[in-house]
Amino acid sequence: MSPTLELREPPTATVPESAGRRFELARFRDLSLVPVLLVLGVIGFIVSPAFLTSDNLLGVGQQATELSLLVLAQALILIIGRMDLSLESTIGLAPVVAVWLVLPDYGARFTGLGLFPEWTSVPLCLLVGAIIGAINGFLILKLRLNGFIVTLGGLTLLRGLQIAISEGQSIVNVPASFSYLGRASWFGVPAAVWICAVLFLLGGSALAWLRHGRALYAIGGNAEAARAAGIRVDRIVWTVLILGSLLAAFAGILYTGHYGSISADQGSGWIFQVFAATVIGGVSLNGGRGTLFGALTGVLTLQLVVNVMTLAGVPPLWNQFLNGAIIIVALIISRFASGEKQE
Repeated sequence: MSPTLELREPPTATVPESAGRRFELARFRDLSLVPVLLVLGVIGFIVSPAFLTSDNLLGVGQQATELSLLVLAQALILIIGRMDLSLESTIGLAPVVAVWLVLPDYGARFTGLGLFPEWTSVPLCLLVGAIIGAINGFLILKLRLNGFIVTLGGLTLLRGLQIAISEGQSIVNVPASFSYLGRASWFGVPAAVWICAVLFLLGGSALAWLRHGRALYAIGGNAEAARAAGIRVDRIVWTVLILGSLLAAFAGILYTGHYGSISADQGSGWIFQVFAATVIGGVSLNGGRGTLFGALTGVLTLQLVVNVMTLAGVPPLWNQFLNGAIIIVALIISRFASGEKQE
């Protein structure tokens, strides 16, 4: 009995040390953008004293809310080793369908059906998001279709449906519930900022301490091993896909309420910013790694960069170039920082 124990001791002694190093490295990656945020703050103040004013910082927070919800959704999906490109279109289609079902025919360019009372607009919007996520899950998990192709096709299909329903026009008559969530302030801070902060806090806590939250990392790291360990992989993945689309639909509510209208191309091109924020925030595209705190710092970094460029008078046409450059640089840094070997 004792010789057997002696043979097993050397391997078990090395595993915790390696795992500890990886854990410390992961924690470092999660905090790596905090110094960047501080540097951006200093640069912003040098560029314009208006940068550190409460109005400017609250404005940055307000503008980051919708994007941060999409990043929250994409981060959860990436952690389980999946990807959802259709979130970009869900943020536009879900509010359009809700308004179409709620608003009566005013004789304007956009004609609604008026089938439901106005107070149901928010639940209907969230229901549309849940349905989109459920359909994606069915195609990916039950029909075993490629997730990237499914959500890419969904991005195009949903965008086309949004344009068809809205007849290519901006919808300016939005329900009061949409307007309230997008424009209200609680204790001097936009309500949308409070809501996003609470959602990130709940999501981060679930990933850190709840059994099902930790299961997301197990699935993203090795789905087959997670299934062998008794984790219901398909059920959890399906749930996360639905939750992601729900968050995208809710982001559509906040965005619509903030600007008081729904544009025909609402959300177009956002998926690039979403991936930029999640990747520079330390969420791995291969699954199983990353935190919501890191993803949030990625969103704030992008928003502060845009804000500093705006205050400096840089044309906004450079924003898309900057987002692409950030993605590539972040991928290079992540490749070397993670210690992954080239195959």
